[in-house]
Amino acid sequence: MFDAYLTAAIWLGLAIVATILASRLKISMALMEIMVGALAGYLVVRYFGESALSPNADWLRFVAGAGAILLTFLAGAELDPQSLRAKLKESTVIGFIGFLAPFLGCAAIARFLLHWDLRASLLAGIALSTTSMAVVYSVMLEFGFNKTEFGKGVLGSCFVNDLGTVIGLGLIFAPFTYRTVIFVVVSVLVFIFLPGVTGYLIKKFAYKTAAVRTKWILFLLFGLGALALWSGSEAVLPAYIIGMVLAGTVSRDHFFIRRLRTLTIGFLTPFYFLRAGFLMSIPAVVAGPLVFLVLFTGKVISKIFGLYPAIKSFRKNHVKETWYYTLMMSTGLTFGTISALYGLTHNIVSREQYSFLVAAVIASAVIPTLVANRFFLPEHLLPTPISEEEEIPEESPSAPAPASEPESLH
Repeated sequence: MFDAYLTAAIWLGLAIVATILASRLKISMALMEIMVGALAGYLVVRYFGESALSPNADWLRFVAGAGAILLTFLAGAELDPQSLRAKLKESTVIGFIGFLAPFLGCAAIARFLLHWDLRASLLAGIALSTTSMAVVYSVMLEFGFNKTEFGKGVLGSCFVNDLGTVIGLGLIFAPFTYRTVIFVVVSVLVFIFLPGVTGYLIKKFAYKTAAVRTKWILFLLFGLGALALWSGSEAVLPAYIIGMVLAGTVSRDHFFIRRLRTLTIGFLTPFYFLRAGFLMSIPAVVAGPLVFLVLFTGKVISKIFGLYPAIKSFRKNHVKETWYYTLMMSTGLTFGTISALYGLTHNIVSREQYSFLVAAVIASAVIPTLVANRFFLPEHLLPTPISEEEEIPEESPSAPAPASEPESLH
């Protein structure tokens, strides 16, 4: 146990360093954790050996996996169902194109230009088809776009785009057997009855029994996650849909969501993102910068060529809005790294290929965002200045806080 505690302390120390750097440099904490993990991985492997920080230890893989599952759930739970229904046509069209164009484009580039095998090429298409809900949601909150019709459309399109990635990852790489049928049937039944059962538990026990909702959600996520792994799929796949199904139920209590977010971001996801970076090979990226540039350029160009005409049809007279929308949809981070790590752990891609994919994903989280905010920010949508309190709200904007007190801790 001494080794486990010591290793955990070192990983959390790296997480603290990443948090401080992210605050100083004003960039995404997840992005900084990946970069710190990559640098730590390079130094540790070079001077102490590949097993020095136990990146493949069972306990570390479980904690990191739990972080990915809960983060995926929170991404789905942050969805505003009313906004999605109001912008259904726009979100569906743009989100579907946002997934399909880079999936086909990047898979073709990997297969015919980089000469990767078919499975690795398809995995590259999946990993680079994503849109970063974390990056886009942060930007929408920062500028106040989340309260506008424009911002609601962007967030809805991001959701559809990422849902396409989740479904595509499962359909392409999960083996179709009788286990798959059982997994799908059980999942559908759970999704159907989930809102009613969850609502009953909240009504009867949420403010009387300590953290019953958290225990219930963790039970669901780990239960369906275990079933997904048993069927040959990935544990994060059902988590996004569970979050989406419960978005209108659990998101009403902002205190609960904040506590769950604190647990996830404060303890679990640092292990996931640091480990994702640790498994990168910086020498491989440095030795082959052209491969990285081809993948990154392929993602952004295919996103732009696919999305710009579609977005223009919905934002006909607003050039800045069209370009800003397009560039926001060109970002990628969380689901891109999840997909790439899935490929590495299932021997679909090599460590070098994984490193190129993660490097391209990181670049797509930063460069399109910087360009969009510098040159195409649609200021006309925000006629009044944003107050400091509104700029970075603590609660979800979709619903008012409940009158009831938060769950008891005893």
